[in-house]
Amino acid sequence: MQYNNLHSWHVTTDEARQLQEKLRNLVIQKDQFAEIRTIAGVDIGLRNDTALASVVVLNYPNLQIVDGVVAESRVNFPYIPGYLSFREIPPLLVAFARLKTEPDLIIVDGQGIAHPRRFGLACHLGLILDKPTIGCAKSRLCGKYTEPETEKGAYTHILDQDEIIGVALRTRTNVNVVYVSIGHRISLDTARMITMACCPKYRLPETTRYAHKAATGNIFEEVKYIKEKE
Repeated sequence: MQYNNLHSWHVTTDEARQLQEKLRNLVIQKDQFAEIRTIAGVDIGLRNDTALASVVVLNYPNLQIVDGVVAESRVNFPYIPGYLSFREIPPLLVAFARLKTEPDLIIVDGQGIAHPRRFGLACHLGLILDKPTIGCAKSRLCGKYTEPETEKGAYTHILDQDEIIGVALRTRTNVNVVYVSIGHRISLDTARMITMACCPKYRLPETTRYAHKAATGNIFEEVKYIKEKE
């Protein structure tokens, strides 16, 4: 799977901030895709300075694994909240490059535009891969919201001043919400509906759950495990 080399990954924090403020203007906040037949989830497992970058592709809407790669590579950017894409995307690109099945859409365990500079991991990855992406995070990075009703499917908008930057979505009755926002080439309503469709049993999307399991050592027949030097 090919991707766009939009910039160098060897940057300072100030340079990373400047890139976020520049690239956020390229994010497309409307539906720009054809039929969705496959959806990927991504995750990073860390062992000191080594990342296990996991990409698992599921068919849609059945949500069965059809492909996946876990790539072992070094991490070269420090952990700084708000700049996770500079730490996590380079290892993920190693995995994406080895996929046999190109996903139609990607759900990221992280923020999209619900980010202080409106350019979270889902936005950055979407631009690099030129793919529709959704940010579905377990915690909130910025903005405020009121708790939605307790039933499955209930949601409220996340607001930063007067701007809608995402939704707090109840994917299961009486469980904590997830935080859904636009990554790239998708509208917020569509992002919310696809996220719900990927949560048939649990709080988190199946894409996220499988990617996390693969990144933490669970072995799936359909997933290939590689090292960067291969």
